[in-house]
Amino acid sequence: MTTPISALIESLDDVVIGRRREVELVVAALDADRHVLLEGPPGTGKSTLLRAVAGGLGIGFVFVEGNAELTPARLVGHFDPARVLTDGYEADVFVDGPLITAMRDGSLLYVEEINRIPEETLNVLITVMSEGELHVPRYGRVAASPGFRLVAAMNPFDAVGTARISGAVYDRVCRVSVGYQSAAVETRIAARGVDGLPSGWLDKVVDLVRRTRSHGDLRVGSSVRGAIDMPAIASSLASLRASTVNDPAVSLDAALVALSGRVRVREGCSRTSEDIITELWNEVFDPASAGQSGKVSAPSGATR
Repeated sequence: MTTPISALIESLDDVVIGRRREVELVVAALDADRHVLLEGPPGTGKSTLLRAVAGGLGIGFVFVEGNAELTPARLVGHFDPARVLTDGYEADVFVDGPLITAMRDGSLLYVEEINRIPEETLNVLITVMSEGELHVPRYGRVAASPGFRLVAAMNPFDAVGTARISGAVYDRVCRVSVGYQSAAVETRIAARGVDGLPSGWLDKVVDLVRRTRSHGDLRVGSSVRGAIDMPAIASSLASLRASTVNDPAVSLDAALVALSGRVRVREGCSRTSEDIITELWNEVFDPASAGQSGKVSAPSGATR
């Protein structure tokens, strides 16, 4: 028998491609009234998944971008300084922050990149997850309405600007690991929004993107967003040059534009991101000349 929850999961298959298991886990955790943490590399669809689930469940969704400037006051809220001078610390002088808004409304508080926020701000979230309420100085107690849950996403600890999340956070959330999808799924994702590409060409694009994730000189490879952008750029560039995406110059330039900013070269490596993308492009799009003197070279002026 089909239940409303299973029907929801079915409906999200075309929205969040290749994430059936992860969708089921998130929906189950939220249905059990638990806080959720999605952990995985950038560009693996964590935000898309959470937004789709919240929309499908009809739950309010309050977004917070995690960064070093997210202070407790910005998260919780503050008293309007101008009105405090005239009215004092009255309840209607308080300006709700995203946390208080989500608590009052019984919504999901989505914290993106939670491992980038300061420890003192993280401690506020730990208190709310533990107690279901928060005491705001000069304002009083704010209790979370039914339905309030924290949903957060984070990149791996070794990503630049991230910190290791404490055990106190992990002890209060249900963690769902989100890895890269299969090549077939990434090809389906990259194919959306582009038409008329030569057979097999898009497969090569995805192969190129996936190779950046295991290259020895790169500490960070491209997400599937690179595979989405490269075909779009190649199609536009081919039109501008009265050529096709099979033109090596068009294909390589599109790869450099779409991927060079998404990868990160390892410290101490003397090569540029353009050098590495060009090397991988030769391996995928022109394997006969890869490693030979006739291979295509990175354009002059490339930077690390």
